[in-house]
Amino acid sequence: MKWLTGLGVLLMVALGSAGGLWYAWGRDLPSVSDLDVLEFSGQTRVYDRTGTLVGTLTPSLDSSGGVNRNLVPLGQIAAPLQKAVVTSEDRRFYEHHGVDYIGIARGLLKGLLKNDLEGGSSITQQVVKNTLLADLHAARTPERKFKEAVLAYQLDRTYDKQKILNAYLNIVYWGDGGRSDIVGAGTAAHAYFHKNAADLNLAESVYLATIIPAPNRRYKEFKEYRPLMKDLLARMVEDGRVTQAQANEAWKTPIYPAGWRIGWNDDGTVRSAILERPERLQENITAFEAQDGPKYAYQHYLQAVEKELLPIIGRKALYGGGRIVTGMSVPAQQAAEQASLNAQLPDGATLGIALVSPVNGEVLALVGQKLTGGRASDWNNATQARRQVGSSIKPLLYTLALQKGWKQSDTVLDSPLTNNDYQPQNYDGRWTGRYVTMRYALDHSLNLPTVRIGQEIGVPTFEAKLRELGLTPPDQGGLSLTIGTLEASPLQMAEAYAAFANGGLYYAPSLVRTVEDARGKVLYARPAPAAHRVWDAQTAFLGLDMIRGVVNDLSESQGGLATRALIPGWPVGGKTGTTNDIKDLWFAGVTPTVAGAVWVGKQDGGTLPTWAYSGVVPTPVWQQAVAGALQGQTPVRFQEPAGIAYRTIRQVDMAFRTAEADQEPVARDGSGQQGGFFTRRRPPAPESTPAPEPAAATQDATPDASTITPDPSTATPVEPVPADPTSTDSTVTDPGTVDPGTVTPDVAPAPDSTLMDTAPPADTVTPSTDTVPADSAIVDAAPPEALPTDQGTTDPSPAPNTGTPTESTQDPLPPDAVPPADQSTPAPTNEIPPLN
Repeated sequence: MKWLTGLGVLLMVALGSAGGLWYAWGRDLPSVSDLDVLEFSGQTRVYDRTGTLVGTLTPSLDSSGGVNRNLVPLGQIAAPLQKAVVTSEDRRFYEHHGVDYIGIARGLLKGLLKNDLEGGSSITQQVVKNTLLADLHAARTPERKFKEAVLAYQLDRTYDKQKILNAYLNIVYWGDGGRSDIVGAGTAAHAYFHKNAADLNLAESVYLATIIPAPNRRYKEFKEYRPLMKDLLARMVEDGRVTQAQANEAWKTPIYPAGWRIGWNDDGTVRSAILERPERLQENITAFEAQDGPKYAYQHYLQAVEKELLPIIGRKALYGGGRIVTGMSVPAQQAAEQASLNAQLPDGATLGIALVSPVNGEVLALVGQKLTGGRASDWNNATQARRQVGSSIKPLLYTLALQKGWKQSDTVLDSPLTNNDYQPQNYDGRWTGRYVTMRYALDHSLNLPTVRIGQEIGVPTFEAKLRELGLTPPDQGGLSLTIGTLEASPLQMAEAYAAFANGGLYYAPSLVRTVEDARGKVLYARPAPAAHRVWDAQTAFLGLDMIRGVVNDLSESQGGLATRALIPGWPVGGKTGTTNDIKDLWFAGVTPTVAGAVWVGKQDGGTLPTWAYSGVVPTPVWQQAVAGALQGQTPVRFQEPAGIAYRTIRQVDMAFRTAEADQEPVARDGSGQQGGFFTRRRPPAPESTPAPEPAAATQDATPDASTITPDPSTATPVEPVPADPTSTDSTVTDPGTVDPGTVTPDVAPAPDSTLMDTAPPADTVTPSTDTVPADSAIVDAAPPEALPTDQGTTDPSPAPNTGTPTESTQDPLPPDAVPPADQSTPAPTNEIPPLN
């Protein structure tokens, strides 16, 4: 009787353990009915904002290697391939109920006795792992194994074996084709043998089945893995799936996987095997996809629609047929795709483009990759990527300063920080030691004045504003946040910039307006877009005036980087951005009816060549996309609110609040202490001072600098004022958490973005100057030597001290920094070729 008592105790413990596991992991399992995608019609029609049909939503199945949208019914997959895969991957597939306990035990025993651990997962479990549990990323954890077993059992009870096998054959990862993953039997048949899955013979089917466990390695070593085909054929004979005669014939049948040159003997042995062109895999995939070319138009927008709707209406409703109306603009989407096709990018680079409506935040266009004509990667850089934004963040900080009562004519010290461990620098490692206007600092993308603005405004205050704009500041970003360590997607930046064009309102991005099922029943209707005011109307317009200056203040020949964003007939504002080591290139900008952002970089985050600048790579892409979106529209102006006045300050027309237009500019150094030009205190000279200023270059119709009468406010040199240790601003920086080398400046010859931790070689650096041209005034990235001579309207400029500069810079594009002709981007144009 004792053994019965012990057995009962063990049983109770087992039941208790199972109950505990279910309580912990089994209550929130996904529904196996989601795999009904194999039965869905795929005829859910998607329309743009005008009612134009733009495509249908096609069900997809995820796998550990990628996503397959070329789903093939089981009747279109060769029977030999079905049989070979079952024998190879799950011989008892038709006998077990989702989990093959005998197979698991056999694998464990083999592992213990022969030190050769086998997987043991059934075909049903692998379907669950790569679809319903894909979010666990195939982690080998008890939780994943428990959920996998439970769902496999449910799946086996819900669907017949053929449907489960069909799902498996559509999710199998068959290798890396190059640009595209090889996922599913349909793609694999075309990649390896340039034929439909239905046309595979037994020999080809056995080959594909044998490489499934390690396709990339086994593809490259044909001769070494050839014996596996003989073993698999023998097992298929044992299982009764083929006859011995069929197996013998298949063994002697020559096969030629793509890229291989193979010499065969009559007995089925390999005489020679040379992998000549592995790129042939991708060529075959591209040719296969080209057969359905139009199928891939609007790909990334449609995928984003799926992601938005899945949590709202579920997979069955999404793919069950019906009608979806979106906010897409077909002209904008086509223009963005054409801009991506035409984009002149560095080798290995890709991009992301997002265009939105400032009116309500609707997404007009999305392109998530550099397009080449075939199917692009499913990864959508426009919505999913999070990349450092560089100097494109600066207008948000400057506008926050304007909101707090600053004026764009106010001046900020261009000099290294004092009493601070965090020491950013301007691009060229130089600084002027002068107070320069906010307008000048933004147009030149100077880091030192920008950081001082952030120091005085306060990093927590800036972080709060960024969150209002739908952005997520990094933890412990400190002052480096002010010059670009924020990570964002192009869609996030587009929506943040849209607030400049609509009077200061932020809208969360939205793609879908309404969804109806196949019978016309409304399943979803988007509520009226909710606006959140982030700027008052006057502040938004003043910020807009500053970013319009970035684009318009200088021509390209004068060194202006953002001039390639100009669109004939339309007002344009925007800002470039480049991160450290030229990893990320940005342009974000606005017109009255379209706001947008473009990111360019490598998918893996690698560096770009030194000739790549934000003004010549992403900016023309933005210009072509937005110009195409606006084509056919009557140009309109930005709406100017009441209470705005204009004054010409140092040859630059600037916008002001009427009440502040005639107020004296305020000089600021980031410490919170302020003063007019005639009342600033002169602190002790710093240990490090800027190099002597060179004579400015002359231009046509520009008077000689020696004939100019200095502004009285420039007569007294002004040195950096140490930060007040009691100021609240001194508490907003956490220099210990910031690596100055994580971001870069926003100008050439190096990146147009944030900061550098070392100065360029001395022979490549020219001391900076803040003189302003008479006809246009300010540069976003003009080199010191390229600036015109002083017109008598310069920023207050003390006589430079002598010595060695510490960390400082400007954000200019030197005359010799334009990329070679074969790498340069075409000049901006308003001509948008038709979409191919």
